[in-house]
Amino acid sequence: TRTWTATDNCGNTSKCTQIITVQDTKAPVLAGCPANITVECNAVPTPAVVTATDNCDANVEVTYHEVKTPGQCLDSYTLTRTWTATDNCGNTSKCTQIITVQDTKAPVLAGCPANITVECDAVPTPAVVTATDNCDANVEVAYHEVKTPGQCLDSYTLTRTWTATDNCGNTSKCTQIITVQDTKAPVLAGCPANITVECNAVPTPAVVTATDNCDANVEVTYHEVKTPGQCIDSYTLTRTWTATDNCGNTSKCTQIITVQDTKAPVLFGCPANITVECDAVPTPAV
Repeated sequence: TRTWTATDNCGNTSKCTQIITVQDTKAPVLAGCPANITVECNAVPTPAVVTATDNCDANVEVTYHEVKTPGQCLDSYTLTRTWTATDNCGNTSKCTQIITVQDTKAPVLAGCPANITVECDAVPTPAVVTATDNCDANVEVAYHEVKTPGQCLDSYTLTRTWTATDNCGNTSKCTQIITVQDTKAPVLAGCPANITVECNAVPTPAVVTATDNCDANVEVTYHEVKTPGQCIDSYTLTRTWTATDNCGNTSKCTQIITVQDTKAPVLFGCPANITVECDAVPTPAV
């Protein structure tokens, strides 16, 4: 209330009064309010710094509130951020930012092995494949192996697959194809050397065994061929031992036995020399 008073020399007085009603009807003005955005789950921004000015209040406090609304998976959700400024007279301004958080990136696999071809006794153990993800701290890697038969028992294909899946179902896979083959023949042991023997000293067949890089039980077959010589007790024996593994790899060893008869017969009962009369010649001894 403002009053002005005028008084003259004789004390006569006049007054006028003004009443000013002061009010605050204007809300604060916010600055720095961010726009709505869609981001990956590993790129959620920190809350923006929102300020406020007011026509009357020199220092307007801005309060912040955030609400998280779950989405279809653990790393997919919505953040609703609200900034509120209130002046001394309760006039309020608000601004809201909606952040749509999503996970569209698949995990990244590490340690995936290359395709290889190996012998059947050198198949490697499964590699240790790991995964990292932009949002999921612990991504499980699942392993699966399929064996496809080949042309023989120790020849086949292994298809190994590692699969990583994050919290939102994004998947990465890597596959290794191992071609397993058996190209090594069995190894024979106990193969005898070639010999020459008398016809009465022909040895019995040697016991030849075999080991293989893949086949635990390799059968050894035996075959003998007799080739006649210059007489009935002079001939050649060709003895062959053959080992074949599960994939048809074969090893052979051969012994040639030359059989001969170089010893003359031994006579028994030969009579001694004698002198007799002409009428006493003995009959021949038996």
